[in-house]
Amino acid sequence: MGTGRAFDEIWGHGGPDKPRAEFSALSEWIADTPQAELHRRQQAAEATFRQLGITFAVYGDSDASERIIPFDIVPRIFLHDEWQRLSEGLIQRVEAINAFLEDIYGERRILKEGVLPAELVLKNPQFRPEVAGIRPPHGIWAHICGIDLVRTGPDEFWVLEDNARTPSGVSYMLENREAMIRLCPELFRSFRVAAVDSYSDMLRETMRSVAPDTRGGVPVCVVLTPGHFNSAYYEHSFLADTMGIELVEAADLVVDDDVVYMQTIAGRVKVDVIYRRIDDEFLDPLVFRPDSLLGVPGIISAYRAGNVALINAPGNGIADDKAIYSYMPDIVKFYSGSEAKLPNVETWRCREPEALKYVLDHLGEVVVKLVDGSGGYGMLVGPTASKAEIEAFRAALKAEPHRYIAQPTLALSTVPTMTETGLAPRHVDFRPFVLTGSDGVRVVPGGLTRVALKEGSLVVNSSQGGGTKDSFVLLPEGPGQNQTQVQG
Repeated sequence: MGTGRAFDEIWGHGGPDKPRAEFSALSEWIADTPQAELHRRQQAAEATFRQLGITFAVYGDSDASERIIPFDIVPRIFLHDEWQRLSEGLIQRVEAINAFLEDIYGERRILKEGVLPAELVLKNPQFRPEVAGIRPPHGIWAHICGIDLVRTGPDEFWVLEDNARTPSGVSYMLENREAMIRLCPELFRSFRVAAVDSYSDMLRETMRSVAPDTRGGVPVCVVLTPGHFNSAYYEHSFLADTMGIELVEAADLVVDDDVVYMQTIAGRVKVDVIYRRIDDEFLDPLVFRPDSLLGVPGIISAYRAGNVALINAPGNGIADDKAIYSYMPDIVKFYSGSEAKLPNVETWRCREPEALKYVLDHLGEVVVKLVDGSGGYGMLVGPTASKAEIEAFRAALKAEPHRYIAQPTLALSTVPTMTETGLAPRHVDFRPFVLTGSDGVRVVPGGLTRVALKEGSLVVNSSQGGGTKDSFVLLPEGPGQNQTQVQG
């Protein structure tokens, strides 16, 4: 889909000369600030990111193993009432994801009642029989969710996928905001923007709230990283640092008599909550992959005994699976009793013969994805694919149809973006972050906006050349100071 027919979130369908009324101040700022000055500020932001070491690894790219994600200076803006509606839908969806995980690793009511096929769950590689029957502290599985959304019109938001394992990108949300406050303080005088810098405090409180019984003391929380070779290592260290808690690797932890301890210079310290950024299969060599050097032997035994909380819970990958995603409207209805407030994108499950036939007949029009894929890999965007790519996917689909789903190519909304030749609309998606603790569900008023920097491209993943923007959520109209403090 080209950008011509897409809805632009700032310009609407009217173009730069007739922006949406609520955003005329942003259009005036863009028009009044010389292009060279916008470029200078953007380069200043990227120079800071480089100094801070905010990089990600591009796997299989021999050119540059570490690079920064390009930053765009023009923010994306959500009106207050738009955000209210989105938040309600996000909370409903995340509550359903938690209920679903609790159910399928417990009573399996949803399978007994035939809402979705049992083999789709129980034979799924993302289902972890090793944790069946374990109840995480406070019954919460998905403490941190990143729900990927796309927009196609003023009131049309769709969920593209759910990330309930280890959603990343929150450090970009926070660093992008810091850069914008420093480089474009005038925008925060024109708009009353909700602050996002409380995220680390919210995350720390969420972690503490799900600690097993600590008998009144302050729970000891840590971030467990696979190490500095991981593509998101900057984020692991950033979050540990801003939360004021220890960043640990497997060698720093030991399990003794089903209790996890951190080894420090002063001796062992009992650990209550672990925000782990290690995939399930590497988490405990006694339970999952025996060759894992990244994991902590015995950690699942301590978890089963109820002595430690793991964030997010092992086994959550089943909720990220794209075949399960296609049932999310039914899952939401089953657990909440209401229709889903945020709709799914129409999805063809290629494991079903009729859906497979439709997809094979329309490969040039649809987007095909691996059910367990992520990061924009293992994906076909029909309208922009070559004949050879389409034929390769046709063969893969016929060989293993159960591994794929397909969706229509949506006209994703655009936001004005700096390009070599000036401002132009570029497609965006959005990942808000939803935190669930024993004290409730919170949606951070902001998120990660990813932008496809290539003209007409719909692929926004950083590993595929996408960039990021700051995401402003406006506060309700009324008296009072701007919530975002501007350091001038």
